[in-house]
Amino acid sequence: MTPIPETMTAIGIAAPGGPEVLRPETRPVPRPGPGQILVALAAASVNRPDVLQRQGGYNPPPGASDIPGLEIAGTVVARGEGAERFALGEQVCGLVAGGGYAQYAVVHESNALPAPHGLSLIEAGAIPETFFTVWTNIFQRGRLEAGESFLVHGGSSGIGTTAIQLAKAFGATVLATAGSADKCEACRALGADHAINYRSEDFVAVAKAATEGRGVNLILDMVGGDYIDRNYEAAADQGRIVQIAFLNGPKATANFSRLMLKRLTHTGSTLRPRTVAEKAVIAAELQEKVWPLLEAGRCKPLIHATFPLAQAAEAHRLMESSAHIGKIVLTV
Repeated sequence: MTPIPETMTAIGIAAPGGPEVLRPETRPVPRPGPGQILVALAAASVNRPDVLQRQGGYNPPPGASDIPGLEIAGTVVARGEGAERFALGEQVCGLVAGGGYAQYAVVHESNALPAPHGLSLIEAGAIPETFFTVWTNIFQRGRLEAGESFLVHGGSSGIGTTAIQLAKAFGATVLATAGSADKCEACRALGADHAINYRSEDFVAVAKAATEGRGVNLILDMVGGDYIDRNYEAAADQGRIVQIAFLNGPKATANFSRLMLKRLTHTGSTLRPRTVAEKAVIAAELQEKVWPLLEAGRCKPLIHATFPLAQAAEAHRLMESSAHIGKIVLTV
């Protein structure tokens, strides 16, 4: 195995600002602590939280690397004390609280998973943040069951494309909103039963029509703003709304009487600040219930574009344009 160098190239944030503040830097290679593994990266994906961090609005949790990047894939090259789950040389993907935009990163072994058979490391690098987020919010918090109806906003995003595939694989009727005809077609190709162009259609009306007036059982929302009131209207009696972001802002005027009249549940979560142990529970469920689907080809991350690590700024520009369908991945 190639000796581990003392330093590496990583992408730092020179100061809060636009994509141009992302610049290659020389950093020490991190050393794995107890229970951790050191991974020589092949890929790291770009996610909306990375953009927020770059802008100065989403600081890493205490103890996490200030290098952006929340999901990685590569080869195990060193193990910390007590880390025995993965062998040296094994290919893995993992969820990190920071440090992904680099040649090397450390991850707790319980927050890593074997790279799925049949997928490339680039595809594996597009899995952890997105699949962890979707699993915990749709199936753990949202309690989606077979036979229910499910609506995801932002259906062409990394989260959306994953949510469509997993909800469909587990037996739900899937509705998705997206902002163009091409994006709606991509949602349908991934398994959405109804794709709603939010620029020309009212998702509330479509949701009610698709469910014979009942409304949808579960809504995954990353938009917020005026969508909050509209989600309450689109939801079925005893429906659930899970909030994971606020692209249109966290404040809204809503008819909260619908919460009582429909007996709704409106909850939400963030993933990055959660403990290693909490993330380990999600990882274990993914390996048991989702990894077989990935390895059987029944679902997979949709890769829109890849960029070399040094072009992280260009990757961020693409994400902020919202022109992508699926994931944007940095290659190392």
